[in-house]
Amino acid sequence: MGLRLPGKSLAKQILRRSLFASVTAADVPKGHFAVYVGESQKNRFVVPISYLNHPSFQDLLSQAEEEFGFNHPMGGLTIPCNEDTFIHLTQHLNSS
Repeated sequence: MGLRLPGKSLAKQILRRSLFASVTAADVPKGHFAVYVGESQKNRFVVPISYLNHPSFQDLLSQAEEEFGFNHPMGGLTIPCNEDTFIHLTQHLNSS
Protein backbone atom coordinates (compact mmCIF):
# COMPACT_ATOMS: atom_id res chain seq x y z
CA MET A 1 0.00 0.00 0.00
CA GLY A 2 1.54 3.34 -1.03
CA LEU A 3 1.50 6.48 1.04
CA ARG A 4 -0.49 9.40 -0.24
CA LEU A 5 1.27 12.63 0.59
CA PRO A 6 -0.51 15.96 0.56
CA GLY A 7 0.68 18.52 -1.92
CA LYS A 8 2.03 21.85 -0.79
CA SER A 9 -1.34 23.51 -1.36
CA LEU A 10 -3.06 20.99 0.93
CA ALA A 11 -0.40 21.45 3.62
CA LYS A 12 -0.83 25.23 3.39
CA GLN A 13 -4.61 24.87 3.60
CA ILE A 14 -4.35 22.67 6.69
CA LEU A 15 -1.85 25.02 8.29
CA ARG A 16 -3.90 28.13 7.50
CA ARG A 17 -7.04 26.65 9.01
CA SER A 18 -5.26 25.40 12.14
CA LEU A 19 -3.40 28.65 12.81
CA PHE A 20 -6.49 30.82 12.62
CA ALA A 21 -8.71 28.57 14.72
CA SER A 22 -8.25 29.04 18.47
CA VAL A 23 -4.52 29.66 18.72
CA THR A 24 -3.40 33.25 19.17
CA ALA A 25 -0.11 34.62 17.88
CA ALA A 26 1.15 35.03 21.46
CA ASP A 27 0.78 31.29 22.06
CA VAL A 28 2.91 30.22 19.10
CA PRO A 29 6.38 31.56 18.25
CA LYS A 30 7.03 32.81 14.73
CA GLY A 31 7.88 29.93 12.39
CA HIS A 32 5.89 27.37 14.41
CA PHE A 33 2.33 26.05 14.58
CA ALA A 34 0.25 24.22 17.16
CA VAL A 35 -1.12 20.69 16.81
CA TYR A 36 -3.18 18.49 19.09
CA VAL A 37 -1.99 14.90 19.38
CA GLY A 38 -3.46 11.83 21.02
CA GLU A 39 -6.00 9.11 20.61
CA SER A 40 -8.36 9.84 23.50
CA GLN A 41 -6.61 12.55 25.54
CA LYS A 42 -5.34 15.32 23.23
CA ASN A 43 -2.20 17.25 24.16
CA ARG A 44 -1.02 20.41 22.47
CA PHE A 45 2.43 20.61 20.83
CA VAL A 46 4.06 23.57 19.10
CA VAL A 47 6.25 22.44 16.20
CA PRO A 48 8.37 24.19 13.55
CA ILE A 49 6.77 24.91 10.19
CA SER A 50 9.74 23.15 8.58
CA TYR A 51 8.12 19.84 9.60
CA LEU A 52 5.66 20.37 6.74
CA ASN A 53 8.48 19.52 4.31
CA HIS A 54 9.09 16.05 5.76
CA PRO A 55 7.27 13.10 4.15
CA SER A 56 6.67 11.36 7.50
CA PHE A 57 4.96 14.47 8.90
CA GLN A 58 2.98 14.86 5.68
CA ASP A 59 1.73 11.31 6.22
CA LEU A 60 0.36 12.36 9.61
CA LEU A 61 -1.37 15.30 7.92
CA SER A 62 -2.97 12.89 5.44
CA GLN A 63 -4.23 10.75 8.32
CA ALA A 64 -5.64 13.86 9.99
CA GLU A 65 -7.40 14.85 6.77
CA GLU A 66 -8.89 11.37 6.35
CA GLU A 67 -10.15 11.22 9.93
CA PHE A 68 -11.26 14.81 10.54
CA GLY A 69 -11.30 16.61 7.21
CA PHE A 70 -10.95 20.29 8.03
CA ASN A 71 -13.39 20.14 10.96
CA HIS A 72 -10.97 19.45 13.80
CA PRO A 73 -12.66 18.79 17.16
CA MET A 74 -10.05 20.75 19.16
CA GLY A 75 -10.39 23.88 17.02
CA GLY A 76 -6.86 23.42 15.70
CA LEU A 77 -5.00 20.80 13.73
CA THR A 78 -5.57 17.41 15.38
CA ILE A 79 -3.26 14.53 14.53
CA PRO A 80 -4.75 11.08 15.17
CA CYS A 81 -1.78 9.12 16.52
CA ASN A 82 -0.59 8.26 19.98
CA GLU A 83 1.59 10.77 21.74
CA ASP A 84 4.63 8.46 21.97
CA THR A 85 4.65 7.95 18.19
CA PHE A 86 4.43 11.71 17.63
CA ILE A 87 7.25 12.44 20.08
CA HIS A 88 9.42 9.77 18.47
CA LEU A 89 8.78 11.29 15.01
CA THR A 90 9.55 14.83 16.16
CA GLN A 91 12.76 13.70 17.85
CA HIS A 92 13.77 12.05 14.59
CA LEU A 93 12.94 15.22 12.61
CA ASN A 94 14.90 17.37 15.07
CA SER A 95 17.99 15.21 14.74
CA SER A 96 17.98 15.16 10.93
